[in-house]
Amino acid sequence: MSRIAKNPVSIPNEVTVQINEQKIQLKGNKGTTAYIYSNLVEIKLVNNTLQFAPLNDSKKASALAGTTRALVNNMVQGVNKGFEKTLSLVGVGYRAQLEGKTLNLTLGYSHPIHFNIPESVTIETPTQTSIVIKGIDKQQVGQIAANIRAFRKPEPYKGKGVRYADEEIILKEAKKK
Repeated sequence: MSRIAKNPVSIPNEVTVQINEQKIQLKGNKGTTAYIYSNLVEIKLVNNTLQFAPLNDSKKASALAGTTRALVNNMVQGVNKGFEKTLSLVGVGYRAQLEGKTLNLTLGYSHPIHFNIPESVTIETPTQTSIVIKGIDKQQVGQIAANIRAFRKPEPYKGKGVRYADEEIILKEAKKK
């Protein structure tokens, strides 16, 4: 059995869990989310903890049990506390501005970039050079942050571009004569 699947997921008091056939639904103070898991995995709710076990001894069932446990753990954290990614814009004239459900980015191109924000995610711009992405789905928050970063990745000589707040860019040395 997967070592990850052996660890139970503890459920906080604010989170309610419903398990129906192959679907688990979580409801917390940040929102609700659901996941349809494989029929090779068994989920049990025992004393405010979720326990995961593969239904047979196959390698695939063991792997799916560990994957399901990790995904459900992220769902519990998401509906309870939520997830957050922070991006910073480095460069002269690089700005981010929020207009309704659209994020307008000025990243040194000849045109502004308009990024439409999905319904399940909120984006804030505390300053013109920082973007905060919040949501209950860890994968979606990370993917949106990666999509925004892909508009202008940090370049290796001056470090200009969109980077994660905790990311360190190793700058290359300029060419010498």
